[in-house]
Amino acid sequence: MRNKIIFIVSGAGLLLAIVSAFLFSQQPSAQPPVFTPAANPYPHGIYSDGIIESAQAQGENINIYPEVAAPITRVLVQEGQQVHKGDALLTLDDSVQRASSEQLQAQAEAAHAMLRELRAEPRRETLAVSVAQVENARATLKNARDQLAKQQRSYDLEPKSVSADALDNARNAEKIAATNLQVIERQYELTRAGAWIYDIQNAERTYAALEKAYESSAALLAKYTIRAPAEGVVMAVNSSVGSYVSSQGAYDSYTQGYEPLIVMGLPQSSLQVRAYIDEILVHELPPPEKIQAQMFVRGTNVHLPLTFVRVQPYVSPKIELSDAREERVDLRVLPLVFRFEKPKDLNLYPGQLVDVYVGAK
Repeated sequence: MRNKIIFIVSGAGLLLAIVSAFLFSQQPSAQPPVFTPAANPYPHGIYSDGIIESAQAQGENINIYPEVAAPITRVLVQEGQQVHKGDALLTLDDSVQRASSEQLQAQAEAAHAMLRELRAEPRRETLAVSVAQVENARATLKNARDQLAKQQRSYDLEPKSVSADALDNARNAEKIAATNLQVIERQYELTRAGAWIYDIQNAERTYAALEKAYESSAALLAKYTIRAPAEGVVMAVNSSVGSYVSSQGAYDSYTQGYEPLIVMGLPQSSLQVRAYIDEILVHELPPPEKIQAQMFVRGTNVHLPLTFVRVQPYVSPKIELSDAREERVDLRVLPLVFRFEKPKDLNLYPGQLVDVYVGAK
């Protein structure tokens, strides 16, 4: 009985294996594509990868890097916001630089005040003091001469009435008073002449140097406020308040690399596509006046005509497509720029990859 059960179970297992093998050997029918793949619309069209950008007269999107290193204190714009040239985008911590700038401003103002003081010399009050000193010295000299004359007359009448020592002292006093008058008169002339021209020139140069130092410091202080270099749209803000940024940009912990602090583009009613033509196909490109192209939006059945704008006449590594800094390839591509009008019913954004076919008219 036991052997019979074993044979029955074995036969069922064999039958199950045969049925499973048959079922799994059947090939499922292919599912229809979700969208039609990009097809070459030209008899001899050249395929290329493309990336959407905001329309620029030259170059690519505007990548903004800070010129100074500091933590971010305020972010004043939002992604997608339209800004005008000179609008503040964000601010960095400028406490140290602001203090240095205010110190240099105070020093420049002090030097300017000193220069004005020198140019305003002589002061009326100082000149009045000098005049009084001259009058006092003249009076002192007259008194010394009068005393000398009296003693000299007395000595001439009666030599014994005045001692020789007293007469010598009177003579010395008269000479001292005369010399003192000369010194004070010269001091008066010096005061009346005002500041020495060389002192004024030295003060002028000191003030100019401090003023330039303050202007330089103020210019550096202004760089702690990042402003829009042109009118456009804020496409990406790659950092937030509290993050430390430098002239390399903002550190991205995801890619472990540095990115621009802010990316700006022109208003996105009109976009452009930068198509990268493989270097081995460059010789097949038609003349610029005969170039025509179409763009296929990946994931859709949409294809749009493109208007040729220009060739970037520099063959560059294809690394620009992957943004992999460690990648080393020999393949190079020639960028072609096309313009197109953004459809109202289709979401297209700068940075989006598309397929581009380039042909000849």
